[in-house]
Amino acid sequence: MKTSTAWFLACRPKTLSVSLSPVLVGTAVAWHDSATLLWLPLLAAALGAAFIQIGTNLFNDVGDFLRGTDTPERLGPKRATAEGWLTPGKVRSGAWLSFALAFLCGIYLVAHGGWPIVAIGLASLAAGWAYTGGPKPIAYGPLGEVFVFIFFGLIAVGGSYYLQTLSLSPTALLAGALVGIHAAAVITVNNYRDLDGDAKNGKNTLAVRLGRPGCRRIYAAEMLAPYALLPLLANLGWPTALPLLTLPLALRLIHRFYREAPGPAFNSILAATAGLQLGFALLLTLSLTI
Repeated sequence: MKTSTAWFLACRPKTLSVSLSPVLVGTAVAWHDSATLLWLPLLAAALGAAFIQIGTNLFNDVGDFLRGTDTPERLGPKRATAEGWLTPGKVRSGAWLSFALAFLCGIYLVAHGGWPIVAIGLASLAAGWAYTGGPKPIAYGPLGEVFVFIFFGLIAVGGSYYLQTLSLSPTALLAGALVGIHAAAVITVNNYRDLDGDAKNGKNTLAVRLGRPGCRRIYAAEMLAPYALLPLLANLGWPTALPLLTLPLALRLIHRFYREAPGPAFNSILAATAGLQLGFALLLTLSLTI
């Protein structure tokens, strides 16, 4: 395999929309409230969020390999370190480079937004490393979904809103909750697929703790909750109902989650769940800008 292809796959491009969607939503809520759009903060926030997710993915790639969780026999997509495409040292260096690029984006964002952005940026970088790094990785416990909900929902949307307005609103946090719940569903799919291997290797995710029946119920709740909460945004106007157009896809994915046998089929469910989150976010963004 070409080195460039290996790096591309190691970045996990199919789920990068999870970090970009909240930036769009937070900016759209700010546009709705202020009728202004600051392009440079938007671009820097989007790049910074993408670099943090890529760095987190790379740390996860090498971390899971070194802990023996990822092997060539894993059910999920092939991982660069486990497959021998890239050495652990190179993948770890790539992760730190990605975090360094995110830090560079953060320098401009701090100059624009001040100390609140320092706190958000440092917390995001630390959490990205701690997801698989450190003595007690987040990914090896039951709080992975909570981590994603907070950082890829509330913080990402709220921070993007703040960069546009230098303020924060309850509406932005509510929109962040909707996006974050769907982002958490992506992690649930991943952990449900890998449940047996994770349990064998001491990776006590929420899926391992709850078992498959409980995890199926969690996924269904994560997929449907944003639609149930959507009426809370009705004060922003009728277009906020547009994300309901993605509800049929959510129902189909829940059906597949319940019916498919655990295995490689869940790779496509994971990609489709990330796609659903992006579609929901894009329609919510559109509803706030028309």
